Amino acid sequence: MRPLINYSCVYGAIRTPIGRFHGSLSSLPAPDLASFAIGEALRRSGVPKEKISDVIMGNVLPAGIGQAPARQAMLKAGLPDSVHAMGVSKVCGSGLTAVILADDLVRLHESGFIVAGGMESMSRAPCMCGPDCEQNSLYEQDSRKECCMEHMVHDGLWDSFNDMHMGEIAELLARKEGYSREVQDEFAMQSFTRARNAQERCRFSAEIVPVEVVMNDEIKIVDKDESPFANDLSRLNQLRPVFDKENGTVTAGNASSISDGAAALVLGEFDENLNPMARIAAKASVSRPPDQFPLAPADCIVSLLDHWGMQKNDIDLFEINEAFSVTTLAVCDKLGLDNSRVNVSGGAVALGHPIGASGARILVTLLHDLIERDLKRGVAVICIGGGEAVAVGIERDVSWSDAFGLWAF
Repeated sequence: MRPLINYSCVYGAIRTPIGRFHGSLSSLPAPDLASFAIGEALRRSGVPKEKISDVIMGNVLPAGIGQAPARQAMLKAGLPDSVHAMGVSKVCGSGLTAVILADDLVRLHESGFIVAGGMESMSRAPCMCGPDCEQNSLYEQDSRKECCMEHMVHDGLWDSFNDMHMGEIAELLARKEGYSREVQDEFAMQSFTRARNAQERCRFSAEIVPVEVVMNDEIKIVDKDESPFANDLSRLNQLRPVFDKENGTVTAGNASSISDGAAALVLGEFDENLNPMARIAAKASVSRPPDQFPLAPADCIVSLLDHWGMQKNDIDLFEINEAFSVTTLAVCDKLGLDNSRVNVSGGAVALGHPIGASGARILVTLLHDLIERDLKRGVAVICIGGGEAVAVGIERDVSWSDAFGLWAF
């Protein structure tokens, strides 16, 4: 006879630095990046490796990584061969969906302790031969241009339902909802300012594991996000639109950047011998038509709060993934969220958006922001190409008395 588990606890939450496209982390495949996050999350959690039963990792761009990416990551992190591994592919929601699945397994007594997160090396995504390619065309330059496709764009950034780039859908949203270029640039400036402030005061050191990279036959340590200080913000309003050259408002400066990185969390049932950081209090998933993916997070937050029995003012901090400035602006405006409680350490516009990792990354950042400010509740939500969104609510009030429910056989 076993007690039903009311919630799972988070014992460790770590991410790598986020590297720029073809930047400092580009030499490392996604499983290698994930191995750093998994290893450090376990070390800080206090959970012995032998107690981990499963590893669940999100990943959107698996071409060229090799067989069983999640399995690669866990073995490189030093976990025993007996641990099971599973990959999740749910576009930008992959990492957060991995956490949701881990929470389900713990609450169902299928697993005691699980590592969940996400990983992506967008820099290493290959160009691929399309289905119409003939073998001979691979050796002909003109034909190769026609038949090759970019794995990153085709499988990660392209709406397969409306045959357009995610950025084009963001442009349509900006036009429909009346978000000007100036408003989007102001939001981007805020994201960069907050991220720079966080980095300058070493706020991210609590959540980042340094990564060893071999450069020019020397081992270099990468321990900071690359993007916040890599851009000249004085030129933000001078950048040209990317997706609508004539009348567009979405630019490389007010959209998230192509990036590399990984994040991992250790989840498990309540253990009085360990020190849980927080508990998974609620979760939600919603779906809209594919071309309405930017607004799905608003519905998802409403659904999550309803399930949790909370109002928006009960939530101390929100982490809303900044795929584009306009998408986060739209969600905040739809729900009337207080800007001072949203993405307080900056977001993907400033930090970068390694798509398979971002869902887990925002949850890691949210948790550490709550801890730093000694706050109680937070919500992490992320939009997903195809019209969906997923969200997780966490609470730092964890006690044995409410961790378990009725007894079950």
